[in-house]
Amino acid sequence: ENGDAWNYFTHEQARARAYRWGEDGIGGISDYRQRLCFSWAFWNGVDPILKQRLFGLTNSQGNHGEDVKEVYWYLDNTPTHSFMRMVYRYPQAAYPYAELLQENKARSRLEPEFELWDTNALQDRRYFDIELSYAKAAVDDVCIRASVENCGPVEASLTVLPTLFFRNTWSWDFDSIKPSIQLESDGVVASHRELGSYRLRGDPVRWLFSENETNAQKLFGGQNSSLYMKDSFERYLVEGEHDAVNPSSTGTMVSGVYQLRLGPGEKREILLRLSKGGEAKPETQFVFKQRESEANEFYNSLPGKPCAPEYLTIQRQAFAGLLWNKQFYYYVVERWLQGDPAQPSPPAARLNGRNSNWRHLYNERVMSMPDTWEYPWYASWDLAFHCLTLALVDPHFAKGQLDAIAREWFQSPKGEFPAYEWRFGDVNPPVIAWAAWRIYKIEQRSQGKGDRRFLETLFHKLLINFTWWVNRKDSEGKNIFQGGFLGLDNIGVFDRSATLPDGARLEQSDGTSWMGLFCLNMMRIALELARYNPVYENIATKFFEHFLNIAAAMNNLGGRGIGLWHEEDGFYYDVLHFSDGNPFPLRVRSLVGLMPLLAVETIEPELLAAMPGFAQRLEWYLQHRPDLTGLISRWHEPGAGDRRLIALTRGHRMKCLLRRMLDPAEFLSDFGVRSLSKFHLDHPYSVNFAGATNTVSYEPGESQTGLFGGNSNWRGPVWFPINYLLIESLQKFHHYYGDDFKVESPTGSGRFQSLCEIADDLSKRLISLFLPDGKGQRPCLGASVGAFDAQRDGDRCWFHEYFHGDTGAGLGASHQTGWTALVAKLIQQQGSFGGLSSCGPKKPE
Repeated sequence: ENGDAWNYFTHEQARARAYRWGEDGIGGISDYRQRLCFSWAFWNGVDPILKQRLFGLTNSQGNHGEDVKEVYWYLDNTPTHSFMRMVYRYPQAAYPYAELLQENKARSRLEPEFELWDTNALQDRRYFDIELSYAKAAVDDVCIRASVENCGPVEASLTVLPTLFFRNTWSWDFDSIKPSIQLESDGVVASHRELGSYRLRGDPVRWLFSENETNAQKLFGGQNSSLYMKDSFERYLVEGEHDAVNPSSTGTMVSGVYQLRLGPGEKREILLRLSKGGEAKPETQFVFKQRESEANEFYNSLPGKPCAPEYLTIQRQAFAGLLWNKQFYYYVVERWLQGDPAQPSPPAARLNGRNSNWRHLYNERVMSMPDTWEYPWYASWDLAFHCLTLALVDPHFAKGQLDAIAREWFQSPKGEFPAYEWRFGDVNPPVIAWAAWRIYKIEQRSQGKGDRRFLETLFHKLLINFTWWVNRKDSEGKNIFQGGFLGLDNIGVFDRSATLPDGARLEQSDGTSWMGLFCLNMMRIALELARYNPVYENIATKFFEHFLNIAAAMNNLGGRGIGLWHEEDGFYYDVLHFSDGNPFPLRVRSLVGLMPLLAVETIEPELLAAMPGFAQRLEWYLQHRPDLTGLISRWHEPGAGDRRLIALTRGHRMKCLLRRMLDPAEFLSDFGVRSLSKFHLDHPYSVNFAGATNTVSYEPGESQTGLFGGNSNWRGPVWFPINYLLIESLQKFHHYYGDDFKVESPTGSGRFQSLCEIADDLSKRLISLFLPDGKGQRPCLGASVGAFDAQRDGDRCWFHEYFHGDTGAGLGASHQTGWTALVAKLIQQQGSFGGLSSCGPKKPE
């Protein structure tokens, strides 16, 4: 009723409670609508519960928000999931559930999180490394393998339970037909009205059967619909209740029991086959060898493949994590609000609560998730960055993700794109147009032809979204935008999504910059479409005009707007605008002030020659509206190759921003651009507003404030998405200015570099997060080095949500190979011109 999902459905309950909207499981797979599922469960003989799912802490339990407390790696995957491989590390000692809960609860926000490797659970390598692999012999024929190794010094036992089950759809609807799984001579057969029949073959000591239904008697004191419930396998193995499983060998869940006893260093394999139809051919081990060989061939043939193997290893794991993070996402808002016919009615408050104004939203498809444990739902701006990297290996899926976000059952009738599950109506940065254009160009470069139908279809939906932004987020109609949250949730002096008292409003530098970028993206797409349909030339002109108005307002050209540029500081700030008309700049040196660098575009002379209508209209603006164009586009000063530049910042202001951005005492770290200037370490910024004092100080690691909830932190760490956009913008500026335009980098070093060289340097700093340093340590593992065995895990990485602003240590979600998978794109980009080895001469991308 209060929206607190973390305490409403706990890890303790998950063992005995059926999931309504989506299943989970270790190393799990399913069909594309998650009707039939397969995953793994383990028991070391001493754990208090059966290990069926990953364990972690919720927002209220952790000292830095929700956090998974497990050790696992995604090592391989292909776009078609023909070959998948991951490793799960399972302790041989009792899993320290209580210790992890108690210690983290006792810690303050000033202390680090208490992790599994901080306990004694992994001491002396007393753990099993379990490699879980899948290889497809055909679309509906999957070979399954678990390779178990005892890494410890003594003999140890392990029970392995490969589990096949149907997601429960029958408990919510009276007319839903219940599927079944039954024992047959050569395995078990799962029968479903829509899927047909699938056979799981293996050689366990025994098959255990039960129902995927809630044990209502145990959890709520209610009445069960069967004697055999979701927790039956745990009760059978761990609690010794031998009558807990169905002796009739039928149900909606089945587990094969494999009991292993392994000596030190010993390995054992478990092989299964899940297939539709008759006998499965060819032989399972042959399929694994064939698919692994094909996966190697695929990744070795990617354009821009780096020559040095260590870069290829990082890139391949980034792709693997991104592909493992695809999940079936099911959330039908209308159904959730109204409740299910076969269940009690939901609380009345739900009808007017969270997402109640998104009744049209119908989510029932595979989506790219930021992190399958901590963020198992899409976020539209995360998704844009996912799709850029996905386009390198699977442009079809990448395009489909953006197309889905813009569909009528996702996009609001008013034009807004859904933000994320907890509040679809929150505002994410408008980067879908940017992603669409970049995916189009990536496919065009790799295939020789871009998908114009995709681009044009999405463009029309983006027109509606642009109109929503203009009507809803420009409160005064002055081309200065608010937006609120905009992803930078912990960077401001106060919560930017909250309504401010006394009629005050916050004019945002980042919101306005995002809209400038949006305009240029839409203009560029329109110009591309105009190559085939001249009608789009008019639309391109419209976005050029809108960009000029935004630039004029933001920079206060000719007295237009309020101006977000602070000449004394040489920086852009958010401005607090009071009801009496007095503007008050919030002088926090953060990414907010660097965002104007993102809104930049160059136009080739050949394009202008091919678009006479567009060129003519631009000349009209130059002649008749010098108040808008005089300080913005440098239109009369052709750059390299007679290119033309359109940007929110020109030479002087751009240099001012770069001076701060490239200063190690401010934004520049060894591992990229910080989200907050280090200047605020010794000079915290405070402002008194509405009877309270709000302070922002430099925090390079985990958040020290609970103001915005969770472990969100923009007050110092390095984040991949904005760094990537800054690199891209520098490349565009260089495309115009050429090699002769140089900036001191780093600031104060006396060394001057071209903008292309600076972009190259930033790319290498980000990539270096994952490379061994002079001591053989990967900076990204600085906070989790205890999880990695130097001998066993030397080539393995985690892809964190963000990175410590000084040390580069990975923080936040440990497997957010969503936007952090952009490192694969940076490696590809560097490799394409020999920037990662001595493969060949360096040249601009």
